[in-house]
Amino acid sequence: MSKVFPRIGRRRALQGAAAGFVVLGLLLWWLLPLGEDPPNGTITISTGSEAGVYQQYGSELRPQLAKDMPDLKVKLLTSDGSQENVARVADGDADFAIVAADAVETFEFEHPELADRLRGVARLYDDYVQLVVPTNSNIHSVADLKGKRVAIGRPKSGVRLIADRVLEASDINPDKDITASSEGIDTGPELLGNGIDAFFWSGGLPTRGLEDLADSRSFRFVPIRPSLVSKLHAQGGATHYYRATNMPESAYPSIQKGATVPTLAVSNLLITRKSMDPRLTEWVTRTVIRSRDGIGGVVHSAQLVDLRTAIYTDPLPLHDGARRYYRSVKP
Repeated sequence: MSKVFPRIGRRRALQGAAAGFVVLGLLLWWLLPLGEDPPNGTITISTGSEAGVYQQYGSELRPQLAKDMPDLKVKLLTSDGSQENVARVADGDADFAIVAADAVETFEFEHPELADRLRGVARLYDDYVQLVVPTNSNIHSVADLKGKRVAIGRPKSGVRLIADRVLEASDINPDKDITASSEGIDTGPELLGNGIDAFFWSGGLPTRGLEDLADSRSFRFVPIRPSLVSKLHAQGGATHYYRATNMPESAYPSIQKGATVPTLAVSNLLITRKSMDPRLTEWVTRTVIRSRDGIGGVVHSAQLVDLRTAIYTDPLPLHDGARRYYRSVKP
């Protein structure tokens, strides 16, 4: 027996249709600004090394930008990392870059005449310091690195900045007390136990270079205790951006085997120049927030991008275009 459904009155039908259009309109407004032609031209984004999270995030962000701005050409620049990225944006060699907050403030201390050129677009995710040694190593603390061969990152990387400070907080002179090398995440893992005794890495979790290493061999992480982070803070300067935390057991399951690792973290920012076109920056900001889930399916760290925290780009003020976007979506 067929069921007879009640007929919907015309007024009720119109009300339902109107409500549907409102919902659709709000959805479209969230995705793309209505009544505007997308920005065009060319922008450059400075990222990081091939095996790092910065480069991986940038590679996933580029097609998302292309969806929203089909006539915008996006060039990705590899780099040593945060210190080089900050300098590139300030000098005009890159339009946007991913950087760690401590590297930004360090640059401002060292180049006060250039500090006002920089602006924040979004806080992205946290970098975790990862000190890696062979499984059978006799290194169990940072202090045990004295006299060892240690990769401390490339000269213009954020890793180098943090590694030098962590070593100094442990009363180790990076120039005298260790045999330091400038290996990064792209070359350090393959030399572990065969040229270097330990290497520092600072990056989002998990980092592809360490995932690849975990697939081929075992290693372990050296803990960085909260007491050491307190000593870091006593150094002053940009060290107040470091916070004591634990690397979750899910970061590298085959290596951690259910155990967390005490370490320190620092926030990452997407930055640009004060002179960057506000409308373009607004669109870029929108894409960064909108594409979180899509990028997060590939780059786990990107899942932590959040509208509620993205506005906190300390030590940089927000760019006018980014502020315009955040105000437009404020509840």
